[in-house]
Amino acid sequence: MSDSPTVYIVDDDDASRESVEMLLDEMKVAYQSFESAESFLESYQGQRPGCLVTDVRMLEMSGLELQEELQRRGISLSVVVVTGYADTPVIVRAIKAGAVTLLQKPARNHELWDAIREGLAKDVENYEQELEQKELQSRLESLTPAENEVLNMIVDGVPNKTIATRLDISVRTVEVRRQHIFTKLKADSLAELVQIVMKAKLSS
Repeated sequence: MSDSPTVYIVDDDDASRESVEMLLDEMKVAYQSFESAESFLESYQGQRPGCLVTDVRMLEMSGLELQEELQRRGISLSVVVVTGYADTPVIVRAIKAGAVTLLQKPARNHELWDAIREGLAKDVENYEQELEQKELQSRLESLTPAENEVLNMIVDGVPNKTIATRLDISVRTVEVRRQHIFTKLKADSLAELVQIVMKAKLSS
């Protein structure tokens, strides 16, 4: 995660790009400008937090196609769509692809800034959640197959003695594996352990 957010402007219209650049200069927000979706995709390395401001209609890949390509790549960067052709199918497609909002060109500066600010705030929140989920998933992956067996039964509320019987091991072995599980998952209580498992499963 970078120290400061970056706005990515993708529009093949020079005047439109410059208008957004002037606004961001005034608001002292870092930005990068691109004349096409293709050039943005070639340059973008997954930096977060950020917000993409893109037009719908461009000569080659459209802004909507760019949104969908980011989705295919598993990139959840916030997107603000601006267009002079905001008909219902365009709006529906943009929102389905995860757009924060869709603005009609020419957008007023305060409307555009509010949309960008919302996009950046959402991206910070989303990225922090993604990092947390990846960390939880990493902890789970550190468990051995034997520890995973015990974990699954712990989460299901199975007592140690029953776990031992089902796995044909001693209660002491169950207790040792249980301790390893709590240590590796950094859980201080059974409730916290269950929460970790549930959050990790949501991200998988």
